[in-house]
Amino acid sequence: MPMEKTFDAAKAEARISAEWITRRVGKAGANASPGAAPYSIMIPPPNVTGSLHMGHAFNNTLQDILVRWHRMRGFDVLWQVGTDHAGIATQMVVERELALSQQPGRREMGREAFTAKVWEQKVKSEATILGQLKRLGASCDWSRTAFTMDPNFQQAVLKVFVEMFHHKDAAGNPDPLIYRGKRLVNWDPHFETAISDLEVENIEVDGHMWHFKYPLAGGVTYTYIERDADGQVTLSEQRDYISIATTRPETMLGDGAVAVHPSDTRYQSLIGKLCEIPVGPKQHRRLIPIITDEYPDPLFGSGAVKITGAHDFNDYAVAQRNDIPKYRLMDTRAQMRADGAPYAEAAT
Repeated sequence: MPMEKTFDAAKAEARISAEWITRRVGKAGANASPGAAPYSIMIPPPNVTGSLHMGHAFNNTLQDILVRWHRMRGFDVLWQVGTDHAGIATQMVVERELALSQQPGRREMGREAFTAKVWEQKVKSEATILGQLKRLGASCDWSRTAFTMDPNFQQAVLKVFVEMFHHKDAAGNPDPLIYRGKRLVNWDPHFETAISDLEVENIEVDGHMWHFKYPLAGGVTYTYIERDADGQVTLSEQRDYISIATTRPETMLGDGAVAVHPSDTRYQSLIGKLCEIPVGPKQHRRLIPIITDEYPDPLFGSGAVKITGAHDFNDYAVAQRNDIPKYRLMDTRAQMRADGAPYAEAAT
């Protein structure tokens, strides 16, 4: 049979790939020498939220090179393939599709019906992903294809979590390695659900720096001094307030403290003192402490920052380090709450 003038890559790849799958060249232990050492790679399971991208293609090509090389050398090779349920991200994909097609949302259709929709997404996306891997020629052991919500994986995860929760130290005292607590999450006020970092688009916008005077409690005053680069005094005045610079004035009622840098000499005499959140009738204003932390930049704004632990990841870290209460300002629809009560740190 004469050779074709032009090589048909698509035709050849499909034929060779089908033959590899039929012959199960990627089966665990294929071409292994007697007593061969094991060599395995667990494929980072792609999320069942759609299809693979160029990063997956590059990553899986490197894995394929390694497993084929070790297989040729007689190792007992397993390249474990599977997909990840990616609960939060997959939920968001399904909810968006329901919204685009003007179908009822998860609350309207109920838990069982919505769960069924999520499984439909899993089946569709997994078929696409596995098809793409096969199209790449990945020599996985397809007979072992797994899913992170398979019963054996769920049981294994629960077992490990329970063991970590009931862990004890050498003396037999409770020493849990994991615990449950409240944390900041990425929240979608439209769908009223947490979303993963992968679903967040960070967009920089021009802001405005607002300055507010937080009155010092108990009639406290101090001498505020500013100096230039040579240490010469450029401003000296008596103040009964501390100036706060912020780009988020709307979160003022959620403040739990005011923080200054430990090296900022302007505010040394105020550390440990209290100041007022300057909103509402004076007799009802909440008093918050002035603390030190490495987070504030003395050269930015006034050098003093308000700490709103429940509404900013950096502020949350400061509040955690300094045991500062975190006040909830918004409800699940991103509307201002009426109570503003601090949430309990421990799970209930």
